[in-house]
Amino acid sequence: MKHDPIATGKRKSVNMSLDTGIVAAAREAGLNLSQISEQAIRHATKVEQERRWKEDNREAIDGWNRWYDENGDPLAHLRPL
Repeated sequence: MKHDPIATGKRKSVNMSLDTGIVAAAREAGLNLSQISEQAIRHATKVEQERRWKEDNREAIDGWNRWYDENGDPLAHLRPL
């Protein structure tokens, strides 16, 4: 199993408001709402963290991209043809 850097392994009860039709359909299908919600929140959190990291590091990333464009791949000689 992969390590999840944001998971603590502990559980906290929370109140959520969900559309009643969605809840009924999920229950009828035998789906675990807590598990699905947790997975969706984990995914949304990861996407937002990555977006913020890219935004916070945009200047450095742009600088490295410019250097690469101007100088080429410094490891090109090690790559097979």
